[in-house]
Amino acid sequence: MKKVSLLLLVSFCAVSSFAQNIQLHYDCGKDRGYLTSTVELFKPDKLGSTFFFIDMDYGSHDLKGVTLAYGEIARSFKVFKKLPNLQPRIEYNGGFTRLSKDLSIPIENAVLAGMQYTWNDESFSKVFTLQANYKYIQDKHNAAFQLTGVWGLHFFDRKLSLTGFADFWREVNTVWDDNGAAHKTKYVFLAEPQVWYNFMPHFSVGSEVEMSSNFAGNKGFMANPTIAVKWTL
Repeated sequence: MKKVSLLLLVSFCAVSSFAQNIQLHYDCGKDRGYLTSTVELFKPDKLGSTFFFIDMDYGSHDLKGVTLAYGEIARSFKVFKKLPNLQPRIEYNGGFTRLSKDLSIPIENAVLAGMQYTWNDESFSKVFTLQANYKYIQDKHNAAFQLTGVWGLHFFDRKLSLTGFADFWREVNTVWDDNGAAHKTKYVFLAEPQVWYNFMPHFSVGSEVEMSSNFAGNKGFMANPTIAVKWTL
């Protein structure tokens, strides 16, 4: 569910010093049927902004308890007075997943550094950020890349919100098709568009669709929807 609400938080922060939300998703995808929680925080300051999120899956692979923990933390810097929307940024990603009761594997540590540019209208009801990053993946790639787009569109006096992100990056992986055959891939695509109906400023109900290609060991394109609730603190 990573960074999907970042621009919703950005628009909230236009009138507040910081924003944090907690999401709970029920994954309706094929062979899934488990819960995922997401905690996000976005906090701007005079020097830039800090964003982080932590995802946890519960009960996947027919296991009990936390079966995946994954987090990202990013920092952007205001360095160009004449171009305040253009900012250098750094980011760290990492976590682990449990495949069985006795087997857990790490999600490789990754460090990213690059630039981001944000477009927005005067009311912050339409916001889009584009990022271009160098990406180091520990024990895998000393030099890869990642392109990211993040968006937030708000309608009907912010009762309806369309948020999301799309990532495209280079990473050599082994993935498996539906017949169990292994394939080597070089690139990964992941997008998570969300739709939220905001019953009140703090409580929302909505859905997300995880759309991916060559992601998490699966060859080719997959689409996995969720049903979700969100509380904004």
